Amino acid sequence: MTTDPQWFKSSYSSNGGDCIEVARNFAADDFVPVRDSKDPQGPALVFPATAFVAFVAAVQAGEFGEV
Repeated sequence: MTTDPQWFKSSYSSNGGDCIEVARNFAADDFVPVRDSKDPQGPALVFPATAFVAFVAAVQAGEFGEV
């Protein structure tokens, strides 16, 4: 990566629970890094941007059930 990731957490993650962080600043490069917010120095998983967008849409549509 030539640019440092700009990590962010959802505003819904204020409960201090298990959260992920996403670096959106690479979406234009067609990938989205995701990491565990409790381990910011740990590894990140990298997903194709189209796959991540489809995942978020499925979550918003309730395709995985409710928590």
